[in-house]
Amino acid sequence: MNKNNKKKAGWADWARAIIYCGLYIAFLYWVDAWWGLIILPFIFDAYVTKFIPWTWWKKSDNPVVRTVMGWVDAIVFALVAVYFVNVYFFQNYVIPSSSLEKSLLVGDYLLVSKMSYGPRVPQTPLHMPLCQHTLPFGLGKSYIEWPQWEYKRVSPKPVKLNDIVVFNYPAGDTIFTNPKYQTEYYSICYGIGYQLWQQQAEVPIPILDSLTTLQQRQYFQAVYDMGKAYIKTAPNEFGQIATRPVDRRENYVKRCVGLPGQTLQIKDKVIYLDGKVNPDAENVQYKYNVDLKNNYLPADICYELGLSMSDVNDMEQSGVMPLTKAAKEALEKQTAYVNSITPVEEREIAMLYPQNGHTGWTQDNYGPVWIPKKGEKIKLTLENLPIYERPIRVYEGNTLDVTPEGKIIINGKETTEYTFKMDYYWMQGDNRHCSADSRFWGFVPEDHIVGKPIVIWWSTDADRPWFSGHHIRWSRLFRLVDNIK
Repeated sequence: MNKNNKKKAGWADWARAIIYCGLYIAFLYWVDAWWGLIILPFIFDAYVTKFIPWTWWKKSDNPVVRTVMGWVDAIVFALVAVYFVNVYFFQNYVIPSSSLEKSLLVGDYLLVSKMSYGPRVPQTPLHMPLCQHTLPFGLGKSYIEWPQWEYKRVSPKPVKLNDIVVFNYPAGDTIFTNPKYQTEYYSICYGIGYQLWQQQAEVPIPILDSLTTLQQRQYFQAVYDMGKAYIKTAPNEFGQIATRPVDRRENYVKRCVGLPGQTLQIKDKVIYLDGKVNPDAENVQYKYNVDLKNNYLPADICYELGLSMSDVNDMEQSGVMPLTKAAKEALEKQTAYVNSITPVEEREIAMLYPQNGHTGWTQDNYGPVWIPKKGEKIKLTLENLPIYERPIRVYEGNTLDVTPEGKIIINGKETTEYTFKMDYYWMQGDNRHCSADSRFWGFVPEDHIVGKPIVIWWSTDADRPWFSGHHIRWSRLFRLVDNIK
């Protein structure tokens, strides 16, 4: 553009420049990212100096250019605005599974506040807004891994006990590119390794109680390595093995039932924190054996009790159904259809956390386990190392090895203690027997916390047809999540 033809900035241009530059500087102060000042001259130029012809297309004689570039300009502006709102203020989240039923239901759309715990400065800044990790239509990753910024949270606030929290799936750091198995890398490694070990008749499965703690560790490591080696030979089944940065991992939503520094234990389904009962949420549900007459329960009764059709179908096939206390009591009164309702028999689950340790814990009798707290030191032993190895090695970036003699080596030095760098939380679903949660993959580090659901802004029931009058759950719209107990 010819400088002689350039329009001089008027007082309105100066006012806009001062306002926008002031707002931008305030934003940089808030997020403590002063490197962003390199953008300030461009904002000033857009309104005052105008050396760069930002809106050159508006003066084009070609109407197609004006139309296309007008749309491009609007789309770019919208993407930038959505990016900042999504990163620092609010995010949409839809409940994909039944792990929090009946508190939050499949089909609930939530507005998640990033401000409740302090928004994270993006660790993976170059990503497409509204895409967590994959572009639509399978077009590949929605982010570029470089650069990676260190974890930092703006105006951090602690998670409160019994908050419902959205967070990045901690065990989602390593994934399969085959969507069928994508986020279950560690469980599949152990599962396949165990099967392969069974097939080796010359190496019998040991009775773990008869082994020393060091021998148990060596056994679990061998099983894991065996499964890991097999997976590498079967890319057609599992796909390639890939990694994801923290903020691009799958989003999960659970209830925080344990805070940093607390000792959590589950006894006969009851959660204890530091020896005191943490009462269940009102809508917590457990599995029961439901003995139906004629193996049939009318649809109107199912709807009335809030029973999903998937749960009813599972019950008709297996005789087992998750029920809240209120639903159980109401269903027991349906004597025309129900013979009896009894609790399911407890059983040990091999894939509970820690997968590389022998504990004998179950979903309903778990722990005790101390939840790591930032700045607090723990004495490390071979007995508790499986519980804290992943936080030390993976979440806090240390090297950790155990010598054949049983000595613990962290960052090349022998040690018997460790001081944690972050706070950790214990998350569980309210659908206690149908939830993959901290009992299966352990602690949630503070840098994985995304935000807090504030309100249900939309809710649909896939079990009800669109024109039934009940597909949209009108009673749940604009309901505050904090009011759901």
